[in-house]
Amino acid sequence: MSATTAPLISLTWTDHLTGHRGYLVIDRLVRGVASGGLRMRRGCTLDEVTGLARGMTMKEALHHDPAARYIPLGGAKGGIDCDPHDPEAYGVLTRYLRAMRPYIEQFWTTGEDLGLTQDLIEAAAAEAGLVSSIQAVYPLLDDERAARQRLSDAFAVEVDGIGLDELAGGCGVAEAVLATLDRAGVPYEGTRVALQGLGTMGGATARFLARAGLRIVAVADVQGTVAHPDGLDVEHLLRGRDAFGAMDRTALRPGERELPPEAWLTADADVLIPAAVSYCVHTGNQAGITARWVVEAANMPVVPEAELLLAARGITVLPDVVVNSATNAWWWWTLFGDIGADADEAFAHIRRAMRALIDRMLTRAAADASTPRAAAHALVADRLPEIAERYGCHR
Repeated sequence: MSATTAPLISLTWTDHLTGHRGYLVIDRLVRGVASGGLRMRRGCTLDEVTGLARGMTMKEALHHDPAARYIPLGGAKGGIDCDPHDPEAYGVLTRYLRAMRPYIEQFWTTGEDLGLTQDLIEAAAAEAGLVSSIQAVYPLLDDERAARQRLSDAFAVEVDGIGLDELAGGCGVAEAVLATLDRAGVPYEGTRVALQGLGTMGGATARFLARAGLRIVAVADVQGTVAHPDGLDVEHLLRGRDAFGAMDRTALRPGERELPPEAWLTADADVLIPAAVSYCVHTGNQAGITARWVVEAANMPVVPEAELLLAARGITVLPDVVVNSATNAWWWWTLFGDIGADADEAFAHIRRAMRALIDRMLTRAAADASTPRAAAHALVADRLPEIAERYGCHR
């Protein structure tokens, strides 16, 4: 798919009370519906949302399985240029959803993303007069009542104090790392990992990797980096984080050091996982990275120019459209009935799917002598015509 192709719909909204701007981009519709989360952050732009919407089209295509109940949707994304900590943020969110109500009712299924939780979106959606943030997909379900109950039950599942919905994406990221290590013949024990972010995605990723035997040597949040060369106590850090993923500095264990915010980038690690914000790896800081792999758990964390420089130094970037795609896929596998509201079943399904996807991508990259991102794009280009032919597509 071409990066220069215009999306189907691109909207800019201005809040009449605060002046904050919001955006909706529908890259394409498949079966008349597109899927993609809603983010809120200060500085969010239309270009950013456009890139994210295109990424969602790719994630949907990459998980297409003709034998599954889950049939892919199109890609979309929403964004609001507002600090989620701003006292006015909830009102802005509610008014944005009210303005976007016709699209959410008919075309756009959305959910949590950077700066927003699913509970917050659903509460604001109800105030905006919506049935649900994913109601556009309901007409595509064989049994809407059973499907909605299954998803509701899945959201109620907790594993060691963390909701299954929060763990699904991190399970996928962790499995992408483990599958890559397996292909390279690198043992899990002793492999060092540095992460940016201990929120929904970063926290779950850290848990799964630590339990697999990897050492989490550095974690960054909005206040800075916490590090330990022998490995951080991940479960302790998870218990002490706040709603935004910030770690409790008053409860650090012996040997855990506080370092500057950028220290996670230059940590002595084999795997670097940006799991928080977009555009955090750029030409100005990529030279300090010594990790062998950069694994994009966040959306668009590595700018293209930096990725070229990293590749020239032999550092492999595993792209977001593959790495963090399990979050979106888990929703639909559950709603459409490929899996039930069960953690073990969900994790097993995620692991199988992610290992197969990583294997296809890296095999294609080796065959084409290309980067993993180029290989992922090639896989999408192969699948989109089939999806359009089978299910209909609007661009």
